[in-house]
Amino acid sequence: MKSDYLVFIFLISFSLTSQSEQKWVPPIDIPIQLSGTFGELRNNHFHAGLDIRTQGRQGLKVRCVQDGRVSRIRVSLSGYGKTLYIEHPDGNTSVYAHLKKFAPKIEKYVKENQYKKESFTIQLFPEVDEFLVDAGEVIGYSGNTGGSYGPHLHFEMRKTNGQFPINAMRYPLVIDDTQRPQIQNFYLYSGTGPFSSKKEYKLIQINDSVYSTAGVSASGNINIGLRLFDRQNLSYNKNGIYSVSVRLNGVQYFSYQMDQILFDDSKYINLMIDYEELKKKKRRIHRFVAHPEQKFSFLKNVEQNGEMQIDPGKSYQLLIEVNDYNKNTSYVEVYLTGTKEMFKQNIKESDFVKTMEEYLYEFEDKSVYFEKDSFFDKVNLKVEDLGDTLYIGEEDLFPMRKAYTIKFKIPKADSLTISQSFLSFINKKGKPVFLSAFKKDGYLEGKSKLLGKFLISQDSVSPEIKAINFKEKQWLSNYGFMRLKISDDFSGLKKFRGEINGKWILLEHEPKNNSLIYNFNDLEFKEALNQLKIEAEDQVGNKTIFKRNFYRKPK
Repeated sequence: MKSDYLVFIFLISFSLTSQSEQKWVPPIDIPIQLSGTFGELRNNHFHAGLDIRTQGRQGLKVRCVQDGRVSRIRVSLSGYGKTLYIEHPDGNTSVYAHLKKFAPKIEKYVKENQYKKESFTIQLFPEVDEFLVDAGEVIGYSGNTGGSYGPHLHFEMRKTNGQFPINAMRYPLVIDDTQRPQIQNFYLYSGTGPFSSKKEYKLIQINDSVYSTAGVSASGNINIGLRLFDRQNLSYNKNGIYSVSVRLNGVQYFSYQMDQILFDDSKYINLMIDYEELKKKKRRIHRFVAHPEQKFSFLKNVEQNGEMQIDPGKSYQLLIEVNDYNKNTSYVEVYLTGTKEMFKQNIKESDFVKTMEEYLYEFEDKSVYFEKDSFFDKVNLKVEDLGDTLYIGEEDLFPMRKAYTIKFKIPKADSLTISQSFLSFINKKGKPVFLSAFKKDGYLEGKSKLLGKFLISQDSVSPEIKAINFKEKQWLSNYGFMRLKISDDFSGLKKFRGEINGKWILLEHEPKNNSLIYNFNDLEFKEALNQLKIEAEDQVGNKTIFKRNFYRKPK
């Protein structure tokens, strides 16, 4: 009854608070500099929040931006790493990711549950009244956990109902920004798929806001591509834009504004770039055209698809307006003359994979299967069996909608060799990368959304574990932490387990530097002599057992 009463009181106070103006506090105390903006194009996803720089440091105080309650806590080795989700009375949820650690009361709760579940990675949903937090309260400390490439705070705002991200720039974040978006390259395209043609035109910067180019001749249906970026006054990072508008003779043909997105939008992100250019030259060309297969939530007007008809003998003014959130604007102004022919395409009709058909390529000991609609467009794709290697396309040049199936017959060998074999994708450095697969009817079967080279590789080397700050039978009474390294440089680490005197211990794992850290405050030691044991296993089952004895003064 008492618990139900507290929940009732909390919900009433939440409702009353939501009816009044909410206090809002920046999530971090230092001047806000951005290394990532909302909705910008990343590899295979739209960025769902703001990346706030932390001066290359970890451990800065992270504050709750509004009154609320902790609704979700997650600790993962990839993605957002250590993350807090705080629900607010105004119907929104704030997200704080890549944290080094949580505030003490939350850290204690997380650690208790990690020991209970015997797992470092964990996801928790506290009771409604368990962690009530005030605006400005310290909830954690900035870090570099998960899929982060440097210390920073990833900060998001989401609609609580549906959990879809909204642009956090709408909140009173003080960001010094008088810089206009910068346009690097201008392209005209015909079509939207892999057989569309493009032509680059050199840009001339007329003044601080207007770019142009020499007279352009064009014909037929065309659309636009730009290489561009935005940055703020105190940051050198190249960030994404907020909005764009494409007009031909004053008529708008394409536009969007990054106020909110859905996570499902990322399924189609590779339709918004020149995928081949990115893969071949690592240059991201932002295409302002709606591919027929796209389902972006932020493209509202389906009639404004970015395709513009240019007729012979007519003159046109093309005006592209690009904005950041702080209303700094750049323009590309181009004058076009219609001609009879602009693009010539030499398309080889052989080896086509069509979107509405399924394809099965069978070889003596390998096979490849594409479901219907595996690709967004018809593609020119070769699948070849060359010795021990399966070639699926010369390069990864086509974005995929669905993963396809690869099967390799398991070669005859002794049981140890077979158990150490795995299906691998050959990366650009020529190194085999583990591809998740299972054994079925004498075959290794896996799925991939990348095109390229595949083969069966073998891993006979077990994971390696090294002690960093202690030795066998060393006294560690004055140590706060035990530090180790764990690595597997081939198929990759699958799992590990640490124990002291037979009891599971929480080993903080950071895959980016292969570190394992144990906090001595987690357990009380009843004996002076203790044994550390860590068991590790890689993706094919090679195992390592690491043991060290150490002394520590009993409490």
